[in-house]
Amino acid sequence: MSNVCLTLPAFARKAEVRRGRQRLEITGENSMFVGHYSVAFAVKTERNRIPLWVLFIAVQFLDYIWATLVLLGVEKLRVIKGFTAGSMLDSYFHPYSHSLFAAMAWSAIAAVVYKTFCSRHGCLHSNTAALIVGVAVFSHWILDLVAHPRDLAIYDDTWKVGFGLWNYRDPEFALEVALLAGGIIVYLARNVMPPIRKTATIGFGIVLVIVQIGDTYVPRTPLTDKATAMGVWIFYTLFVVVAFLVEKIGRLRQINAPWS
Repeated sequence: MSNVCLTLPAFARKAEVRRGRQRLEITGENSMFVGHYSVAFAVKTERNRIPLWVLFIAVQFLDYIWATLVLLGVEKLRVIKGFTAGSMLDSYFHPYSHSLFAAMAWSAIAAVVYKTFCSRHGCLHSNTAALIVGVAVFSHWILDLVAHPRDLAIYDDTWKVGFGLWNYRDPEFALEVALLAGGIIVYLARNVMPPIRKTATIGFGIVLVIVQIGDTYVPRTPLTDKATAMGVWIFYTLFVVVAFLVEKIGRLRQINAPWS
């Protein structure tokens, strides 16, 4: 009788673990994703005149570096079903792209490159534009700090931090969508544009939310580390192209409009 009493709780605990794993396995392979683009939308103004597509690159620049280094085998990634409730990505070694010191360095480099290029080509329309690009790059690390488990190093591969919102799938998704919506609202309020571009921007935002829904809630087989990194390059660049095209909508019509 005593053996049975000891066995039943153990069996129940194992069953609960299995149910927990099943719940985790319906999750996607996402990281903090569309929330990063909220910064790109929010900081774009008529005054700084930074192209939206440039800001789309800036806010995901650290991930571009990360994906490249994963492809080269320098940084390490495991894709594990059920790693957290909101992500399958165990990026257990990424000090050159996602440590705090590295993020600060890449942000400074991005600002210097933007200022140097635009100064030479006459596209630096604001003294603060380069600083804004640098801040956009660094915003990636701040938002990752909220979402990631403790895998973000302060320096090299030590002193790792992360608030772990990935462990709470629904709140993490809600934050992503709220940030994106807020960024788009600020973008539409601060920039003069024809109605057709406003409609296109809202449509783009809806597409990003749909992608985030699929990324968060649609179950799928984990990819390899290299395939995941290549997917980052492909999809992030696709969104950069769409951002470029959205800003072009209505511009040709404005240029060719007859003088009144």
